[in-house]
Amino acid sequence: MKRELLDPKTIAAPVGQYAHGCLVSEGTRILFISGQIGAAPDGSVPPDFESQARNVWRNIEAVLAEAGMSFDNLVKTTSFLTDHSQLIPNRKIRNEILGDRKCASSGIVTQTLVSDWLLEIEAIAMA
Repeated sequence: MKRELLDPKTIAAPVGQYAHGCLVSEGTRILFISGQIGAAPDGSVPPDFESQARNVWRNIEAVLAEAGMSFDNLVKTTSFLTDHSQLIPNRKIRNEILGDRKCASSGIVTQTLVSDWLLEIEAIAMA
């Protein structure tokens, strides 16, 4: 099994001992994307949910691109939200960004590791 860790230079560096993505390839290529937070490329985190959600999807797109993939390759996403009221806005932004592209999806209301983070989304893609 070939495994390649991905950390695009166009997004903030990981905040811990992990890679933004792990691409597994041998036959089918599978990309596991670590939970992405709403950080801008400089590492700053905006205070509002919508800006953070859009940054999360931009970060997911950057990791996909680093693996030579796009949103078309997504097979599963998991959203971790800090408040139940974020479920509908999160779904709206997700649908706007992904359009007709459908994949398996889960939403979980929980606490995040840092109080500034309002959501985190992890994803799996295949090519």
